Order: sequence, then C-alpha cells, then structure tokens
Amino acid sequence: MGDLQWHKNVFLLAILAGFMYSCGIKKSVTNRPDISKYSSDLPEKHTLNDSTFFAGNNFLIKNKQGLWELYVEGNPLEIGSITGLLSDSLMYKQEAVFFNKIRELVPSEGKQKFLRKFLSWYNRKMYKHIPEEYKAEIYGVSQYASTDFNTIAPPYLRALYLHGAHDIGHALQDLALVGCTSFAAWGEKTEDHKLLIGRNFDFYAGDEFAENKIIAFVKPDSGHPFMSVTWGGMMGVVSGMNTQGLTVTINAGKSKIPLIAKTPISILTREILQYASTIDEAIAIAKSRDVFVSESIMVGSAKDKRAVLIEVSPKKFGVYQVQNSNQLVCSNHFQSDAYATDRRNSKAITESHSAYRYQRMTSLLEQKDQLNPSKGVSILRNKKGLNDKNIGYGNEKALNQLLAHHGIVFQPEDLKVWISSNPYQLGEFVAYDLNAVFNNREQNPSAISLQIPALNIAKDPFLETQAYANYEAYRVVERKIESAIATNKELDETLINTGIRLNPEYWKAYALAGDYYYKTKKYQAAAEAYHTALNKEVPTLSDSKHLAKYLKKATRKAKK
Repeated sequence: MGDLQWHKNVFLLAILAGFMYSCGIKKSVTNRPDISKYSSDLPEKHTLNDSTFFAGNNFLIKNKQGLWELYVEGNPLEIGSITGLLSDSLMYKQEAVFFNKIRELVPSEGKQKFLRKFLSWYNRKMYKHIPEEYKAEIYGVSQYASTDFNTIAPPYLRALYLHGAHDIGHALQDLALVGCTSFAAWGEKTEDHKLLIGRNFDFYAGDEFAENKIIAFVKPDSGHPFMSVTWGGMMGVVSGMNTQGLTVTINAGKSKIPLIAKTPISILTREILQYASTIDEAIAIAKSRDVFVSESIMVGSAKDKRAVLIEVSPKKFGVYQVQNSNQLVCSNHFQSDAYATDRRNSKAITESHSAYRYQRMTSLLEQKDQLNPSKGVSILRNKKGLNDKNIGYGNEKALNQLLAHHGIVFQPEDLKVWISSNPYQLGEFVAYDLNAVFNNREQNPSAISLQIPALNIAKDPFLETQAYANYEAYRVVERKIESAIATNKELDETLINTGIRLNPEYWKAYALAGDYYYKTKKYQAAAEAYHTALNKEVPTLSDSKHLAKYLKKATRKAKK
C-alpha cells in the first residue's frame, strides 16, 4: 500500500511541476560550486584486487563481514573526488538500485518525464541551502558517476538531488519507509557510567540498497575527523561520530509534503559532525539552516556526557533534554515543548507505531540493570512487542523490524563504535576505535581492516534458527501475493496458507490473504482473514481502518 501511495503522490506533484517547470529553475540547473580554490591534482588509483583500492593515502577495502571501509582525507574537492575515484563501482550499483526502484514504481515513460521535471522544479532552490564546501564534495564525487542515468539528470544535479532523497521519500511516504528507534544512556544506567548510544536506521529501499554499506572515515582539512555509515555517492550523514566524541543520528518526524527543497537533513548532520564538539555548538549549527522536512537529530556528546534531541522542521525548532534521568529514547515523534500542540505530531503519536516503539524501548532499557555495548546491541535486535508479546516477524511495532539498513552503537567518551553487518542488524557488529583509525595515518594506507576483532559483538543466534529461515521464506511469499493482487493474477491458494504458516503471528500475512480473497470474490474467506488480522498486533490506525472497512464489506457480500 505504501508503494502505491508514493506512486500517486509523485505523479500528482509531477503534473503540478509540468505547469510550473519554467518557474525559476534555470539558475539551479546551471549552478556549480566554485572549485578554483581547491587543488585538483589527484593521486593515482591502484587496484590490488576487486575489494582493495588505493589512491595516495586514501583507500577502500572490503572486510570479512562484507562492510566496505573507506578512508579519505583532504580539501572538499579532494574528499569528493577521491571518494568517487575509489568507490565508482559502488556508486553505480547504488544508483542502479535506486533508479530501478523508481522505474518499478513509475513504469510509464511519460510519467517518468513528468517526474524529471518535478525534480528540477522541486529542487530549484536546494543549491542555495547547501554550504559551498559540500557542493564541492558532491561535485567531486559526481565526476565519477555513470552516464547511464543521464536521462534523469546530469551527474552533478543527480548527485545533489540524491542527497535529498531521504527527505523527499520521508515526506511522500509519510513514515512508510522510516521507523527508526534510538536510545542514549549514561551515568548509573551504564556499566562504566559513560555515555552509550544505540540506533536502528530503518530506511528501506529494497534489499539491494543495503548490500554495499560503506563505513567512511573522513579527515577533512577543516573541522573534525569523523566516521559515518553511508553508501556509494552519499556525502551526507545519517549515523556518525567525530573525534571529539560527538555523535549524530536522525529519526524522521511527521511532515506535510513540502513545496520546495532546502537543506537536506543529511547535509545538516554532516555539518554538525564536522564542526561541532558540544551540544551547544550542534544546536547553533542546526538553528542556522532551513530544512524542508521534520526530523529528530539525536546528538550525543562526550564533553557534555549526555545526549539531547534537536527537533527541526520547516517552521519550528525545539530541543528536548531529559530532566532527572540518565536515559533518552527517540522514535518518530517529537518530545520538546515546541511541538506540544503540533497537530501533525499529535497525529503521529496516536495513529502510527512510533509511540508503541517508544514504550518498548523504554521498557527494555528499564529491564537492563546497567548497559554495555553488547546489551545495547541485544536491545536493537529485539523482535518482540510490549510485554515480550510475539507480534510476528517484520512487524513495524518491533524495534527490530528485520529490514534495517544498519544498526549502530557508540561509546563517545572512548571514541569506539560498533556497526552491524548483513543481514539487517543481525550480523556481527564490527568494532572500530577512532583513535586507532586517525592516529598514525600519514602515508600509511592499509590493506587490512581497521576493525578491532577482539571487541566485535557476535552475530545474532536467531540467524541459525528455523524461525529466521521461515521469515526469509515468508518474505518471498509475501512479494508473490502482493504482485498477484496488484496484477489480478490467480494464485495457488496453498501459497497463501504457506505465508500464514511461515509467519503465523504477523497481521500482514492475514491481511494479504483477505485482500486476495476479496479480489477473487471469496468473501467468506476474506472476512475470516480480515477478522484474524484485526486480532493481531496491527501497526497503524490506517491499517486497522483498512481491515475493519473490508471486513465489513466482505461480511456483507458473503451474506448475499
């Protein structure tokens, strides 16, 4: 249902763009950063094998857990250009995944043309809201982008637009793709009394989108060196920590569809990570930028020994700090006074699964005596609902929805970080120490992983269970049923029963059965499936309303 709504929203906006296409886009499509002040001499790229690349003191290697480790340094143009030079193949794969998804959702060439016009019009002011140094980085990385996608936009504009993809997708999908949950704990709440932060980044754009995660270690000529979890071509930050022990993670909030793109959230958090060392400095940077969607930015600080939420939106700005507590929880609604009477925020609390996940995270934190990284990872991997209820695998009410791009745990005061490996956040959490990464790096490129194996956290035992195998099989069945419903294709009904058998506590298995039976006019079977689905843990009010509506319709038609 989310993909269909996305399709409709984009098409309607694209039609609008068709009428407004000529309104002030010329400057935006021709604008380029001034790179004349930067050195353009790049080191030669050396390829040792298909997973090890060097360029001067910079390198890209793939570790045994399947994570790519990128180290890059220099001025903005060098950082962007060398990133592109080393990771061009990963950029191509990421763009192919993203744009193939667009083509899948918008197969008509005519509608795709409208969409391209929409992007040009919608992003017409974005260039004014991105700092010049980041435009130079984006320009540098875009020089290594493929020409295969030039019908969408030329490389630089395409790279620029992709930095707003999280924001645009978040606004158009209205939380359908983003259900992130995070926590921070300090003082008596942790074993060493130091700050500990954990988060799941549940942005989902297909399994392939998460296949080639990059752990980027960046040493810019100005500001603080930092690490972030990213992907090919992405210079912004969604999860990261700098050498001052300042961390940033982002959680989407309830947004209306904005009329114009401004500063992408990932660019704002990149600026905070590169230039802030305290919470106050992070707040000052956040206040200086105009954003175009609503977002909670969790900022943890080794110097302040605590974490806060900076809650930004196009018209409001708030900071949430816990009082008389040493833990902070963030899902997808705002908590500061600035949003106390905000209608959209109130709607997110009552109608989405954000409040449920907030309660679940709070409950798990209370169950743990004192946290350490391993216990933090176990919380991020938790697949059950409130009171440890089995709510079905893949349920959006779970902290672990089994679709995360990555999970991550920070120990800011020790400059240590743990990052999940595939699948989801179930694979081994790989440990890194920023002191070890950035010290003694001069003229010392590495062909060996930067990780600290002794500190790694083992993969989830769930991976070895029949339940996991059943879930993976269920996902295949789910896609087949969804496709059959969308294309009016007749199914062998044993497939529907198989889906239910593989994931018996999951509401959606029954909802899809109901939708298929209803479409094939088997109303009694549809009514029974809808009734069962309603008695499972349904994630949102809109889902419940859909089930109730069609239960009523199916019941009425079954009696005729």
